[in-house]
Amino acid sequence: MNTTLPLGTKQVIDGVQRVFYYGYWIKAYEAPDDTLVAKKRLIEALTRRLFNHVEHGINVPGHRLAEARTSWETEADPARRRVKGAMLAGALFNRATDIFTKLVELQAVGVDIGYDNALMRECGACLQEALELGKTVLHRSGEEGIDELWGEPFKAFSIPIESFYESRYIKIAQTMRDIDRITGELTAVFGNSALFGADVAPLIVALGEAAKIKCETLQTDPEIFEVWACFVAACERLSACKPALTPRHSIDERQQAADGTGLLCRGRDLICDITRARVPMPKSTRELIDRLHRYREACGIAGPSKRSGSKAGSAAGKRAAAAVRSLHHVDP
Repeated sequence: MNTTLPLGTKQVIDGVQRVFYYGYWIKAYEAPDDTLVAKKRLIEALTRRLFNHVEHGINVPGHRLAEARTSWETEADPARRRVKGAMLAGALFNRATDIFTKLVELQAVGVDIGYDNALMRECGACLQEALELGKTVLHRSGEEGIDELWGEPFKAFSIPIESFYESRYIKIAQTMRDIDRITGELTAVFGNSALFGADVAPLIVALGEAAKIKCETLQTDPEIFEVWACFVAACERLSACKPALTPRHSIDERQQAADGTGLLCRGRDLICDITRARVPMPKSTRELIDRLHRYREACGIAGPSKRSGSKAGSAAGKRAAAAVRSLHHVDP
């Protein structure tokens, strides 16, 4: 990839408009006009997306904001207070959406709504407070928070929509980078494992490439049907991959196979999590890579150094990557 290009460079590649950020040519979309109606739709979509990825039980209606705040303020137990803070954050988000909806309805009947309007200020304050509380909310996996999702509705509220789109391309590039890191590390370990064999490498790389295509594709894109099906099928193919055990394998080798299967499944799940959220999950990624390094060392698996884990892996893996990219994506 040509990393000397200025960030934000746009180019039509194979008939698709793409934008360049941090080594990736990402599918670009035309930003809607910067109106209250467009912001309302964007904030609603971002709010639905947020609740789809965070822990259960925090999608509290906006009309229960006062109850949620009282419950949070009076809670002394730290663990319960964290959960109630998450519920308060959810109520604040929904209150902001409620306010914005009514403002758009007023604007539709001719009422001029400026950004200095008292309700607009209250909407912004709700989103800002939700952002602070959202830093302690966990992803549904329970492993870490994805507080960047909490900041997106406030960002969409406070900056022009075109600028918001640009910020999303940066996050998508960072997400693609971590997908490459994870698939590279998985390939380095399991593609060189005598228990799993060379056949697993192309399956890992194919999942990574399908994940990057899914990451850059909006749900409203006509290609989403093909993109999502390709991504899920790649995930299922990797899930079906099992270690090649025979009665001759020792108890230690069987334990290595079981541990390896667990790590491979965790890697698959993490790729799926960050792909669907479209933001990096650095804590989970770092912990998975550390576990993969320890597993490789314990099993005596030959492979690249820690610094080269993001390379493509085997020739078969590269061919699988090229095959997936040929469907929707430019070959870097």
